Amino acid sequence: MYGSVKDEITATLQQIRDAGLYKSERELTSPQSAHVTTSRAPALNFCANNYLGLADDPAVVAAAKRGLEDWGFGMASVRFICGTQTLHTRLEGALSDFLGTEATILFSSCFDANGGVFEVLFGDGDAIVSDELNHASIIDGIRLSKAQRFRYRNADMADLRVQLEAASGCHRTVVVTDGVFSMDGSYAPLDEICDLADEFGAMVLVDDSHAVGFVGDGGRGTPELFGVQHRVDILTGTLGKALGGASGGYVSSHREVVELLRQRSRPYLFSNSVAPAVVAGSIAALDLVASSGHKREALRRNTALFRELMAAAHFDLLPGTHPITPVMFPGEDGARRAADVAEHMLGSGVYVIAFSYPVVPKGRARIRVQLSAAHSEADVRACVEAFVSARDSVG
Repeated sequence: MYGSVKDEITATLQQIRDAGLYKSERELTSPQSAHVTTSRAPALNFCANNYLGLADDPAVVAAAKRGLEDWGFGMASVRFICGTQTLHTRLEGALSDFLGTEATILFSSCFDANGGVFEVLFGDGDAIVSDELNHASIIDGIRLSKAQRFRYRNADMADLRVQLEAASGCHRTVVVTDGVFSMDGSYAPLDEICDLADEFGAMVLVDDSHAVGFVGDGGRGTPELFGVQHRVDILTGTLGKALGGASGGYVSSHREVVELLRQRSRPYLFSNSVAPAVVAGSIAALDLVASSGHKREALRRNTALFRELMAAAHFDLLPGTHPITPVMFPGEDGARRAADVAEHMLGSGVYVIAFSYPVVPKGRARIRVQLSAAHSEADVRACVEAFVSARDSVG
């Protein structure tokens, strides 16, 4: 039977290659950092979510080692059976204190957190109103719920109002958005979203994965940036980006919401607990974030410098201030051009990744550059020089 299926899959893979959309995985032969080595050569790393440079921070690594030695390698169980250690409850409490919420529940990833929240809280007779550019994990999580689904144009408050009006006859309504849209580096206007939610009696859920730790004066994410920390009902996020870069996710919310998720959220009930070493390292990372004002300032400087130099070199950038900086390659041949530029840059010692359909819309290919506090000014300038050299070589 597999013979015919194999031929079909092989043909599909060839179509992906022919369209210039094939995604190759480049191997790192070093720890995650601003400077890495790959299976090809050493490189400056401008494609990781390592916003504060904590992925290889000595204090985080040391805490993870102690966690491994003191608490073991893994839990071999789910939380409600015998998979909860003092470390887990300590991290949940620290996240709640940092985010200003009543309670927090850990998941194996933020994908699991988003996959486990909607089915529990929203069902028949309820409405989920979602931004069209929300992360795939939100989209998949919503699909698991029996609630009615409404979608509004990205950050378009007039269309959000239209969708909320359409959902006005439903029992519970929630507006769902990424705090930062990961392919564009743009912010959701949370103050306006909260205003509309209040007007229509809706809850607000924000996935703040690309903001927690470094956005806002204290690094508490987009709710802090927009001054709505106590108006967002549910926060989801990850430990796998600015907060040490390992794995694990969370839902942080009202106490009753978290308690119900512990009782009914399937990814929580049927997945092993986050490994002790990861939890210990994440606690250390969260401690560092609280005193990382200088790192957040370095990140802002690096982002501003990169944008300034790339604009001066006449590259097409999406506007913004977030360290996600998309360099655009529009048009039908944009995917291939972006891939060629990224490949040339790696040969020049700068590691970036091209994104194309279906990750981004057709005709909107890009290289998503991600700045880190661990980059030096010389690193940023070298990245821009590599872009210019690649453009001159491949067009």
